[in-house]
Amino acid sequence: MVNVLPLGENVNVSWNVGHHSSATDWQVAMHAVIATPGDDEPVSFVQVGQPAQTERQAIVSVYASSVNRDELRMLAIQPHGWRPGRDVAGVVTRSAPDGTGPRRGARVVGLVDGGGWSESVAVDASRLVELPHSVTMEQAAALPTAGLAALRSLRLGGSLLGRRVLVTGANGGVGRFHLQFAALSGAEVSAVTTRAEQVEKELKSLGATEVVECVEDAGAPFDLVLESVGGRVLAAALSQVAPGGTVVLLGSSSGEKTPVDVHDLAGGGGARVHSFGPGLNTEPDGADLEVLVDLVAAGRVRAEPGHTADWSRLADVLRLVRDRGLSGGKAVVTMR
Repeated sequence: MVNVLPLGENVNVSWNVGHHSSATDWQVAMHAVIATPGDDEPVSFVQVGQPAQTERQAIVSVYASSVNRDELRMLAIQPHGWRPGRDVAGVVTRSAPDGTGPRRGARVVGLVDGGGWSESVAVDASRLVELPHSVTMEQAAALPTAGLAALRSLRLGGSLLGRRVLVTGANGGVGRFHLQFAALSGAEVSAVTTRAEQVEKELKSLGATEVVECVEDAGAPFDLVLESVGGRVLAAALSQVAPGGTVVLLGSSSGEKTPVDVHDLAGGGGARVHSFGPGLNTEPDGADLEVLVDLVAAGRVRAEPGHTADWSRLADVLRLVRDRGLSGGKAVVTMR
């Protein structure tokens, strides 16, 4: 049984990590977000019991989480009561019983398969990484889904030293990480975004060599294309691939079908096309999350959110993401 709360109600509840919780207060209800498809708002706050914990899971008091575009799609197709939220940053209130992972009181970032938009969540210890104090909760919350997607899809391009890379959707959460990782790898990076004029200076500071509005305006050919828009943008990008180059497909944010001329690939010397998705990955999440955290802590990668709001304003944030109202980067909601 859950109790639905008004969406606009301030639901911040502090948790004192120095307090040794008893079995009684650990069972006290907490606030969480559920999907409410068909209602006036796509989500509602409810009161639920504290998360159950397995031997390999730690309990994390969530301080911040991010909103990913595909979570908007999931909110529309999942049943009423589904618990969204994948990226979490917070403090461990109970370490994993098997002794693995961060200890109680540690600041952490982690990845879950759902339920992250809540005051507490159980996280597999292998998907948790301790945060240095130089990395804020908001920065950390922007890392897991977008950062891992960028890191892993970029690896499909092999060595990038001296290569040319094209990034479409370059002003988004994944795109901004793509720019930074490709530049760190020694590539010459062309960024494509419909907001080229507004964000040119910022994207160049992240590593882009050039920032253009259309693929056709970029300095082709490209050894690696990281494409997330689909439709006409993908069709244009395919025609710009260098002989033996690689195209990585990450999605189709435009929703358009793509007219493909096979000669764009075969005629270009046999380009390789990869379809990338989180479910195709076999790398340990914890190891790659640690790579991301270390890069941010060292100041080599920037992870500042494009928009931050209290989670009581979650419905507004979802609308902002849906309507592409962000100036760039990730949207993060804070719970404390």
